[in-house]
Amino acid sequence: MPHLGSWIRDCDEQLFARFLAPHPEIALSNARLGPVDPATLDGLLVTGGPDISAGFHNEPPGDPDLIKDPEPERDAWEFAAVRNAFERGLPIFAICKGVQVLNVALGGTLLLDIRGHDLPEMKSENVQPLRFDASTLHRFEKVNSSHHQALDRVADALEVEAWHAQDGIIEQVRLRHYPWGRGVQYHPERDLIYTSLFEDFFAQLKTT
Repeated sequence: MPHLGSWIRDCDEQLFARFLAPHPEIALSNARLGPVDPATLDGLLVTGGPDISAGFHNEPPGDPDLIKDPEPERDAWEFAAVRNAFERGLPIFAICKGVQVLNVALGGTLLLDIRGHDLPEMKSENVQPLRFDASTLHRFEKVNSSHHQALDRVADALEVEAWHAQDGIIEQVRLRHYPWGRGVQYHPERDLIYTSLFEDFFAQLKTT
């Protein structure tokens, strides 16, 4: 039975459960609810949440006041889990804050405050248009949006797949020269139109 690890907020549990329900063969461990050893995992799901704590950034934040509601305990687990999974070549799927963790854990940096990506109507409606790299497999012409931070300097291990069509904010990346790793700045757990992305991840998880 594949062992999937994550740290999932209480408010998001039912959203992710919809995608996991057809896969009872996958065992999910939520590190928010109890200890989860990254070394026991077969795959990693890094989900949305509050801003990364200042101490985990690769460069001292110019204005720490821009970091909202950090959770150092969660950050410690997620950064350790990402690095462990990356070293072992495990499937990694990173969402919203998760793609920021992935980028920073692998050496990248963040824009600490951006405008126009966290309006109330954007959270559940797919209204944000994207443009894509020609080699991108998973393409969604419009996505939802709920973030005030974003990727700045992209880690060397990552390759950009999609950008916001107007302002160029990075919205989707993949791990280069890696079995399977994807990161999205939007929230695919909020809409069933993103089922193919989850199914691709779960299929990879079962082969590890």
